[in-house]
Amino acid sequence: MERVSQRVARLSESETLAMAQKSRELKAKGFNVISLSIGEPDFNTPDFIKEAAKKAIDDNFSHYSPVPGYPVLKEAIVKKLKRDNGLDFTPEQIVVSNGAKHSLANVLQSIIDPGDEVIVPAPYWVTYVELVKLSEGKNVIIDTTIESNFKITPEQLEAAITPKTRAFLFSSPNNPTGSVYTYDELKALAAVFAKHPNIIIISDEIYEYITYGCKHISIGQFPELKDQVVVVNGVSKAYAMTGYRIGYIAAPKWIAKACNKLQGQYTSGPNSVAQIASAVAINSDNTEVAKMITEFEKRRNLVLGLLKEIPGLKMALPDGAFYFFPDVTSYIGKSDGEHVITDTTDLCMYLLNKAYIGCVTGAAFGAPNCIRISYAASEADLVEALKRLKDTLATLK
Repeated sequence: MERVSQRVARLSESETLAMAQKSRELKAKGFNVISLSIGEPDFNTPDFIKEAAKKAIDDNFSHYSPVPGYPVLKEAIVKKLKRDNGLDFTPEQIVVSNGAKHSLANVLQSIIDPGDEVIVPAPYWVTYVELVKLSEGKNVIIDTTIESNFKITPEQLEAAITPKTRAFLFSSPNNPTGSVYTYDELKALAAVFAKHPNIIIISDEIYEYITYGCKHISIGQFPELKDQVVVVNGVSKAYAMTGYRIGYIAAPKWIAKACNKLQGQYTSGPNSVAQIASAVAINSDNTEVAKMITEFEKRRNLVLGLLKEIPGLKMALPDGAFYFFPDVTSYIGKSDGEHVITDTTDLCMYLLNKAYIGCVTGAAFGAPNCIRISYAASEADLVEALKRLKDTLATLK
């Protein structure tokens, strides 16, 4: 008898990975698919990081690593948090994992009991709500709008808190919207959290370096929240190291200890070679990162201009990450004469099958009126993809 556990049955498949897979399948059949669905830099890992990985192999970093990570990497992370974020942590408060997704799973599994509530602002990264489900917690969603640049207010936060609230989970810069919380906005939220010291704030800062004309601020810098914040980060986005699978947390010692205990049973220490390469990346002067960000900003401005040529789209200008998240409500219910667009999921499949461009439904991110478009692609592909988007949407009446 084929029967999966209820734990697995309750989970939804990742829409971003599913759309990327569908794009690859069409591409394999010979169609010229341009995928704007995956959250991955299209750059290669910088050469100096690759050289560090090769040297690590030659230096025989081929044995089990300590469960929470090599000291050299943990110390690099501690220095980085002080240098870039003004945060004071010790190596004992750092746990390195198999990607930031693993880090998030560790934290939630370590602090959530059945029935505990986790406040998640929407739009959210697709995996947040699924990890809360896996931890047997309850998602409490705070909806936002384009008009608020997809950011919550202190009043919304206060209204969502109950005696069962255990955690708050968010990202800034945000995936999928690219919104970035300012110092003043975070300070106002911090004042609310300070009144509720039992709430753990899980701050996903994986896109911290990818900002345009503003600076990423960590909510961990507010001293009144020192014992409440878990910073989650990694090397995937900034250093184009998605395949290296290195993420980490900086947390109160009791949470770090719990994650270490859990990881010791699940996976043990992360990839040894990737850790050494990550230490070199984190210790670097970020010259290569700056080059990538310059390119991302050029693409952002390019895509903004092209999207503005398409009637019926509503959008906010993203201050970070590499996504646009336009509201496409005006196209729902329209038809090309044969197919009626029923929702944004249907629209994304229509665009994939008709225009051969891959994007992701906003429903996966808790915002069913929007779609996510990644501009982590070449300028030539972006120009062609946006032309196809404009032409295909124009056929819907």
